[in-house]
Order: sequence, then C-alpha cells, then structure tokens
Amino acid sequence: MKCLVFLGSVRDSTPPAPARLGLRVALACQQQLQLTFADLEVELIDPLDFATGPIFKPHFAWSRRHVPADLDALAQKIAAADAYVMVSPEYNHSMSPALADLLNHFGSSLFSFKPSAIVTYSAGQWGGARAAVNMRTFLAELGCLPVSAMIHVPAAQTVFAEDGSIADASQSGQWQGYMGRTFEQLYWWAQACSNQRQVAGLPGKAFQRDPSQRNAPAN
Repeated sequence: MKCLVFLGSVRDSTPPAPARLGLRVALACQQQLQLTFADLEVELIDPLDFATGPIFKPHFAWSRRHVPADLDALAQKIAAADAYVMVSPEYNHSMSPALADLLNHFGSSLFSFKPSAIVTYSAGQWGGARAAVNMRTFLAELGCLPVSAMIHVPAAQTVFAEDGSIADASQSGQWQGYMGRTFEQLYWWAQACSNQRQVAGLPGKAFQRDPSQRNAPAN
C-alpha cells in the first residue's frame, strides 16, 4: 500500500507565520500515517522539487521522447499510489494555487478510483476550512474522491514543530485522535479500492484515454 502526501505550498515568507508553514503540517501527516499503518509506504511530494515552469504544459501533452523526467517520475508514483493526502492553505476561500497547478499537470486516469484526504491549515483561527469546500469538487473531478472526515489545523505554527512533531506533548493524544479519524477512513477506502481493482479491474467505460469518453451521446 502506497500513499502520497502532496504539500500545497511554495511560499517562503514571514510574517505572519514561519516560512512554508505547510511543510510541518505535511510532515505531521506523513509521520501519523507511518506510525498508524505499518504496511503503508508514505512519501511527501513537494512542488518545489518539480520544474513545472511558468508556461503550463501538462505531463500528458508532452511527446514521450521529450517529457520532463521529474514529471514522468511523479506520474508513475501517482499511478502506483493507493491513496492521496492533499495539504493546502486557503487563498480567497479556495485551495492553494501551487497545489492546483501541480495536480493539473496530470490526467485523472492516474488518480481515478482511489481515495484522498483533505488537510487544510492556517496561521489564524479558521484552519483553512473554507478551502476544503473547493477541494472536494476539485478532487472529485480528478477522480480521487475525498473521504468524509477532514483535518483543519488553526494556528498551525503553534500546533506542530518544524519537524512535524506535536509542539505541546500534552496535546499529542488529542491531535493524534483527531487526525487518526480521517486517516483511518482513508486507509479503509484505500484497502477496499485496491482489493476491488485487483478483483474486478476498472469499469469498462472508465475515463482512461480520451476526454471524449466523458461526452454525452450526440443528438
């Protein structure tokens, strides 16, 4: 079983919060998943590791002979994963542009029929919760349906240390229980979907190759 944790931030600025506040949230998710599920391989995906460039060109639009190696490697990881965790701050009541940009480089066929979990955070009191509304629609269209439970982290700079550990040891049990509710759902669905893919494969009319497969019948 494999899970990818997507970090939805490329910021490097202070104030109001530590630079790349989302990194500690993503590390916390990775650590929680690894501690809870011994058979789950968890990898953090950082958008700064990929040279997507100022001009948008998705992975699937490149000639196979010229596709950027880093995008091709990530496409293979996405295809091989059983579940995804999407970590995002809130921008104008929406998900992070950095996260949307990275995910939009890949076709939904790589994500389809697998679950995802929504994790939002902020330096303030709302924990980025309003971004989650937008993310549900986005992830559903991408094909990796989000589980019902979500994680919202207000004042994330006080909740997690830079290495992703819980800053106040006295609150460890509370945060582990809160995050565990979402990740238990994610793991359950990841196992169920993996088993079904092995037993029954994908539906015969699943969107796998051509966007026209989504079209309504012609009149």
